[in-house]
Order: sequence, then C-alpha cells, then structure tokens
Amino acid sequence: MKLTVRCIVVILLFISSYQISFAQTESPVAYMNAISNAQLDMNQRYMAYVSAAAHGRRARKVEKMRQQTLESINNARYKTIELPIYKGDNSLRQSSIDYIKLCYNVFNDDYARIVNMEEIAEQSVDQMQAYLLLQEKTSEKLKQASDKMNEAEKAFAAKNNITLTEEKSELGDKMEIAGKLTKYNNHVYIVFFKCNWEDGEITKALNNKKVNDAEQARVALLNYVNEGLQALQADSLRAFMGDASLANACRQVLNFYKKMAETDLPKQIDFYLKQENFNKIKRAMDAKPNKTQQDIDEYNKAVKEMNAGVNSFNQAVQNINTQRSTILNNWDAAEKAFNDTHMPYYKR
Repeated sequence: MKLTVRCIVVILLFISSYQISFAQTESPVAYMNAISNAQLDMNQRYMAYVSAAAHGRRARKVEKMRQQTLESINNARYKTIELPIYKGDNSLRQSSIDYIKLCYNVFNDDYARIVNMEEIAEQSVDQMQAYLLLQEKTSEKLKQASDKMNEAEKAFAAKNNITLTEEKSELGDKMEIAGKLTKYNNHVYIVFFKCNWEDGEITKALNNKKVNDAEQARVALLNYVNEGLQALQADSLRAFMGDASLANACRQVLNFYKKMAETDLPKQIDFYLKQENFNKIKRAMDAKPNKTQQDIDEYNKAVKEMNAGVNSFNQAVQNINTQRSTILNNWDAAEKAFNDTHMPYYKR
C-alpha cells in the first residue's frame, strides 16, 4: 500500500519577528541583528526542505536537502560563536548557540529517525501513529526551544532599553503556515490511513479465504469509519483556512468503506461460507461408492447454484475494486491539490 501523505515534520524555527527601535545607542540593536542574521541561512534552507517534501517528494527523496540544512545549521553556530560577548553580557549569544545546537541535534538525530520510520510507518496503524507522534513531539521540542530563544531576545532588549515591536517576516509567515498545514494534514491522514489499512487486511484475508479474519477486519473497519466520520465533524478538522476539500475527500473514502463494510463485505463473506459448505458436499459426494439418482440430482443442483453464485460474486468484487480505485485516486488528487494550494513554495 502506497504511503500517499507527504508526512513531513514542520519545525517552527526561531525567526526574529520584531522591529527594533532604540533610545540610547545603536550597538545593542546591531548586536541583536547580528545574532538574528547568523540564523537566516539555516531558516531558509529549512523552509526550502519543507516545501520540497510537501510538494510531492517524500522525506527520503529530499535527504540531500536535509544534509544541506545540517551544514547551514553548523555554519550558523560558527557565525554565532565568532560574535563577541556584548559588554560582559553573554546571555543572548549563549541562548542562540544553545538553540542552534538543539536544532542540529533534532535534524541530525530526531529527523533521521523520522526518515527511517517513514519506510515502515505504513505497515500498521500503530506504526503510523508512532511515526506521526514522533513528528509532533519533534515539532514541540523545537517550538519550546524557539520560545526560549524568543524570551532571551526580549530580556536582552529590556536590559538595553530597546523597544521591540511585533512584526512578522515573509519567511516567518510561510513557516507558520507550513506548521499549521502539516498538523492538519496529518490529523486528517490518520483518519484515512486507519480505514485504508484495515481494507488492506480484509483483502488479504479474503484472498487467503480466512473468513474469520475477514470478519474481524470488517468490524474493525466499521469502527474506524464511524470514529473517523465523527472526528471529521470537529472544528479542528472540518476545514483548513476555509478549505474543506481534504476533509471532504476523506469523508468520501470513509462513506465508501462504510457501505462496503455494512453491505458488500457481508455478502462476500457469506459466499465464502457457502463455497466452503459446497466443498464439503462435493467431498461427501465423491466419497460415496454407490450414488443414487437423487444424490446426483441434488449435487448437480448445488453445482448450478454455486456456479451462479461465483459469477455474481466475481461481478460484485469487480465493481467494488473499480469503486475503490476511483475513490482512492480522488483522495490522492485531493491531497496533492490541497498541499499545492496551501503549502508555501520556497526555493532558496
């Protein structure tokens, strides 16, 4: 089963979002700008990485860009280390060094784990949930570090009589949108994935004629569908920035699975039970040394009914497969269009 989501963790790197004015001397302002400028290239590299991954390229495919981001983070650390201590106060410089070091550790260690987990995430619901949870925890780690860096900047400004006025940058805006988009996308995707994965388990069970396994998977699918339809009604998932296209596409998939689980699959499972019963009749018939005409007539009737059932079953399966293919193609197209619309394009 193809992993269709562009599951990419969005790390909200610290971007100075203040316009600076000063009352006494330009020196602390220049110093703050130097600290901020040292991080500019790593932020740009990161946003380019996120943009490339979100617009149709999986994390593994943009591994080279992750390595380039690591290099830019290292360069940011060197630039910051080279800055002098400002009038005996090393707080802002050290906070920046600590923050950049944490960014490097996340990209080098945590994000490497995310890339590796991508390869196995689609093998089970638990693994996919663990994969998305790791992304979320990694984002939280960087968000906390970013907030800490932000507080250090405010403290330095206060000590040096600098007035900070909130002002978002273009890069900051894009990174904020990317973070919100990825969180929304992942929450909708896990609703889709649970049902899609369980559908795969049903197909596997039916192909192996394991009726009990198929029935258990059918019940699980129906539970996931009902749970998912309810989740999509929540304000947080109903739409993203007024765009309900991804949620609607997910809802269409779930409604297809709901009909399949409630109506189509019971008929398929019933057919396999009848087929199993027919095979028992056939074995019993073959074992009889002396067959009466009545035995032969009853057996021929069973064969005729079984053949009619096979034709009806094959047609039903073909119809379901056609509908499934259409609905999943629609989902893929909706997801791509959604990401292309909302994920900021950014090339360094």
